[in-house]
Amino acid sequence: MVPDHQGGGVMRTDLLTEPVDGLDEALAAVDAFDRALVGGLLRPQPAQATGLAGLADAVAGSPLAERVAEAAAKAAAGAAGEEHLVALAAARTALLGSVHDALTARLDEATGRTPGDVAAPVAGEPTAPNLLAAARSWLADLARAGWQGLDHELVSGSAPVVSAMLPDPALRRLATLLDGFATELAASCPGATLERIPLRRWADLWSRAMLLTLPGAAGAPAVATVTGRLLPLGVDLHEHATAAQAQVHAVFEPADGGPARLVRAGVAVPKPDTVVGAGVWQLLRPHLSLLAAAGEGLAMELAGMPVTAEGDLLWSDEHARPGAAADAFATARVALAGAAAAPTAPLDRHPARIALPVLLEGYTVQQDGDAVAFALAGHRLAVDTDRIPAAGPLTAEAVAASSACIGLLRWDAGAYLLQPLAVETVVKKKTVAVHAGAWAGGTTDKAGLKAEKAATDAVTVLRERAGRLLRK
Repeated sequence: MVPDHQGGGVMRTDLLTEPVDGLDEALAAVDAFDRALVGGLLRPQPAQATGLAGLADAVAGSPLAERVAEAAAKAAAGAAGEEHLVALAAARTALLGSVHDALTARLDEATGRTPGDVAAPVAGEPTAPNLLAAARSWLADLARAGWQGLDHELVSGSAPVVSAMLPDPALRRLATLLDGFATELAASCPGATLERIPLRRWADLWSRAMLLTLPGAAGAPAVATVTGRLLPLGVDLHEHATAAQAQVHAVFEPADGGPARLVRAGVAVPKPDTVVGAGVWQLLRPHLSLLAAAGEGLAMELAGMPVTAEGDLLWSDEHARPGAAADAFATARVALAGAAAAPTAPLDRHPARIALPVLLEGYTVQQDGDAVAFALAGHRLAVDTDRIPAAGPLTAEAVAASSACIGLLRWDAGAYLLQPLAVETVVKKKTVAVHAGAWAGGTTDKAGLKAEKAATDAVTVLRERAGRLLRK
């Protein structure tokens, strides 16, 4: 919540708990289709046919209606061609896009924020149609076999396609998606022995990849340039065994006095699995100087920085320089409520992509074991402390003792929840701010220094080994 005299208003947390019309029905249609993919569409059973018909019914009032109805009928008969599977993937994507839009509209209403204008997609030039067709053929084979029909021979069919795509920058987005998807499927083979199948996740990856095989679908976003002041709010860090990604959420104030807007800047890097915790910042810092500024509490002055229509800064150090000190909580209290949210690209409209920066104050903390929630105006908002990274000083305990929080409003498992990026809490009778990305620019904290040193040693050893292999 932002006090009225500071330019904001009280967030309507009651709206975050009220049902959204049509949401359950749309998700039920998606889930039914996802279950149909389990057994495969080569010889579908009656239950699968019902799921396919439900997907067609869900889009009956849309421009997709005729194509999806035909595709569902063909798939139910075990005679679906690639064009029919593409239509089913498009229907599923459109349904989840409508869920995204409804949830985002509810967030805009609850926060009083002005939604961004939806940007028209910029179609890419058709590239390597033979490779796109090969990828589409492999994805069609997956759908026909189903997740229970997975085997290593089927999954390995993607390898030559991925290898041929990777050298082409225009195809790298799809190649990376296919590569990661195939790796995940290979680790689950044979599918007949799986006790648990990630239905939503695998169907998400399959449908997204299927649409990206359409010529021109992977178009580059519209890009402009901006000049002004960037005020970081917090850092969202994702760490996996072989990769790490950091995304800085910020408010951008144009130099020409135009309206402020929410923007992001991110970087992703591969990493060895021995680099964990605060050590990942060593891998990320060289690629994004903004991380150091966010960690040190500084603004950045931008001049001609490229930015997409979706609010993603295409970071280049030559267009940025460090500015004056900028407290994230001061920024949130003064500028966040009036900053326009960026629109979402059509193919990115998915509930999992929702991440709206907000400031919460005046709440009471509720704890039930490890679960933490904030109570505001008589309504409960769950706090996702599992998303707090180990590579910073922010902890679940600090969140539970906080009086103010900057976080990302997300939607997961049927409810809105808050991912903390920073909190204000009292330490030795003094209010201090604790940020998840406080160590991004370096740290004097003992635990952080220890992790950084371990990361340095691990990277040094790996470089020496790689050097020996190359010399051989």
